[in-house]
Amino acid sequence: MIYVLATSELNEGCKEKFLEIVKANVPKVLAEEGCIMYTPTVDFPSGLSAQKEVRANSVTFIEGWESMDHLMKHLQSAHMAEFRKNVNGMRKSSTMNVVTPA
Repeated sequence: MIYVLATSELNEGCKEKFLEIVKANVPKVLAEEGCIMYTPTVDFPSGLSAQKEVRANSVTFIEGWESMDHLMKHLQSAHMAEFRKNVNGMRKSSTMNVVTPA
C-alpha cells in the first residue's frame, strides 16, 4: 500500500471553483480499482506550535492506493485528464509526496 500527499497551491480567488470541480471528481476516483481513499483537505488552524503556517489557498489530497501501478493508472485516467483540463490556470503549483508504511 502507498499513500499520496498531493498539494495544489491555488491562484487567488480560485479555491471555491477548484473545490467544486474536485468534489465532482471524487466519486470517479473512489470507483477506481485500487483506490483505498481519496480525500481532499484544506489547512485547519489547530493552534499547535508545530503546525506550519495555515495556507489559505491550498488543497491537499490524502490518497491511499493498493500499489504504485494503481496510482499510475489513476494519473493516466480519462477523468483525471479532464480534471486537469478543468482546473487549468487555477493552480500556481502542485507537489506530490508518495510514502509507504514503515
